[in-house]
Amino acid sequence: MTAVDKTDVVVVGSGFGGSIPAYHLAAGGAKVTVLERGPWLAANDFEHDYLLGSSYTRVFDFVVGDGMSVLGGNCVGGGSVVYFAAMPRAPKFVFERRGGIGRRMWPSAITRDSLEPWYDRVDEALPVSTQDWNDVSYAGGLWAAACAHSGRTANPAPVAVDNEHCVNCNFMMAGCKFDAKRSMLTNYLPAALAHGAEIRPLHEVQRLERTGDGGYRVHFAVVDDEDYRIHTGTGAIEAKIVIIAAGAGATPVILQRSEEALGRMPHGVGRYFSGNGERLNTAVVDEDRVREVLGLSREDGSVYSANHIGKGPTVANWDKLDGSLPEYERYSLEQLYFPPGLGTILAQAPGGAEPRWFGAEKKEMLKQWANWLTIFLMTEDDNEGVFGPPPPTGNAYRISQQMLGRGPLKYEPTENTRRGWDLADADCRAIIEKDGLAKVAPWTNDLVGAYTVHPLASCRIGDDAATSALHPDHELRDHPGIFVTDSASVPGALTVNPAMTIAALAERSVPGIVRALQARGVDVSYGAPAPDGSITGRRAVSRLDLVARA
Repeated sequence: MTAVDKTDVVVVGSGFGGSIPAYHLAAGGAKVTVLERGPWLAANDFEHDYLLGSSYTRVFDFVVGDGMSVLGGNCVGGGSVVYFAAMPRAPKFVFERRGGIGRRMWPSAITRDSLEPWYDRVDEALPVSTQDWNDVSYAGGLWAAACAHSGRTANPAPVAVDNEHCVNCNFMMAGCKFDAKRSMLTNYLPAALAHGAEIRPLHEVQRLERTGDGGYRVHFAVVDDEDYRIHTGTGAIEAKIVIIAAGAGATPVILQRSEEALGRMPHGVGRYFSGNGERLNTAVVDEDRVREVLGLSREDGSVYSANHIGKGPTVANWDKLDGSLPEYERYSLEQLYFPPGLGTILAQAPGGAEPRWFGAEKKEMLKQWANWLTIFLMTEDDNEGVFGPPPPTGNAYRISQQMLGRGPLKYEPTENTRRGWDLADADCRAIIEKDGLAKVAPWTNDLVGAYTVHPLASCRIGDDAATSALHPDHELRDHPGIFVTDSASVPGALTVNPAMTIAALAERSVPGIVRALQARGVDVSYGAPAPDGSITGRRAVSRLDLVARA
């Protein structure tokens, strides 16, 4: 019989939710093994193109569901490698949301105020930069000018970007060649490695089962580096504790597939999925009207024609992030660059004949691609997504050798969700179409349903066992020793980019995981500084007496 590897902690996934506990536990003395289904790429491996087989298709996982499609990370560093690095903190009203369950969705122990020290710690660890108007892109500047012209406000977004090293190439979604984007590859993961953690890329976790000593055996398949449909081997590793951070589109699938061996899963596993209320609008900017109405100009004579210059989101309108407004009427409108591919396919020709995503009018729209301005809407939804039976392996039925799969998620937007989208669409239109600046239309849902780059809540924390899969400390109900620390644990839509909140919750989860390891006889402590050695954030949250050894 082949010997099975043993470790103290297996971490499934290496994005924000996996890298943060991996670092703290390794720094505290635990033996940590990280299993990541995607490849391990460094800065020099990231390519400035979108061809099949490039870094762009290797590091993404695009899963088409029934009514909702999900784009996530698939590499060491996870979503932090492919995100646009916008790092706002969630508004206070988010933590008081009731959603469709008739009671507060978030655990009573978590408020914006109680999460603030953990936000501070992430802010210090990455670190997060405060941008000024000199840092924003052409697209961000145009959105800001349009907001001001319509009597609205505009705000440079906080970002995890080193603006001194950023070259505004707008390829950050395919990974950053210049290490200007502060992904987990530049902070938590190298710090975890320095403390002895092991990272195994191309290891796709399939299921868990219990061991005789109360721990867990984690079964995985080794994925081919080029064709992700091919498994080149299988294996297992045993651990006292398992932290699942595979993303909101994969974490519940792993748990569902493990049910046969582990026993019944909590009701909330694979339910209450949220797409963060996301929707995209594409405007086609009229250069002449922008020059005449806004008075903008550039030295080369053009006014804009710069959709492809800059970096992700740099400017947001937060006027509707007002806690006094009714639920589902609160949202943010953020300028966003989206690269060719899905962005060019799903964009609809404003005012065109149906189908507006395809045809002669869309062809003419594509000719003006440099004059597009994409606006990202983040609204409040009803957590209406449900995962069906898991596929035999992985989180989806793989369609192509990289990137594309068909998943078990079903999403039927409620009236509340649709009303939020409609209000945000109308507000976006009122801003960008004022005085003929542009024509705008939302992306089509006809091809892949609704669409999210920030999936949440498929295995969420909460006080109520009927509507949450996890205890407030992120431990899986009825399955001690399994923790979920990724986007799946966030209770619902945040109305802003969620990375900062996911990371803060992951930081907050670590003391409880340390206590669980200590109870299982692991010599581990808590209190490591930020990955670069900073301790200001630590002082606010790392009271060692909270996790003192017995």
